[in-house]
Amino acid sequence: QVHLVESGGGFVQTGGSLRLSCAASGRTANSKAIGWFRQAPGKEREFVAAITWTGITYYEDSLMGRFTITRDNAKNTVYLQLNNLKPEDTAVYFCADTSRPVDPEPDEYEYWGQGTQVTVSS
Repeated sequence: QVHLVESGGGFVQTGGSLRLSCAASGRTANSKAIGWFRQAPGKEREFVAAITWTGITYYEDSLMGRFTITRDNAKNTVYLQLNNLKPEDTAVYFCADTSRPVDPEPDEYEYWGQGTQVTVSS
């Protein structure tokens, strides 16, 4: 069992920044990567970015350049830096763990955090 806890969400104005954190604990030995997803009201959960434990990163093409994923292995924590935020970035952001190769499909991730709300005002 892997336990994930997100933090860092909040309310910002257009153009603002936030840094989200995902702290992992439990049986992380089999973990291959942590992914970030987001879900806006009435929409499906969508892939944002992922990072392997060796530091290889993957991004949703449309978000690359504004969002940056990093990790601190010593702290078992993955970060998602959100810059130049737009109202359409408003969503609940989730991190998830997978023991499989990185995939943008949510179903490929076995463990999920509870999510953190990001709200961007216009």
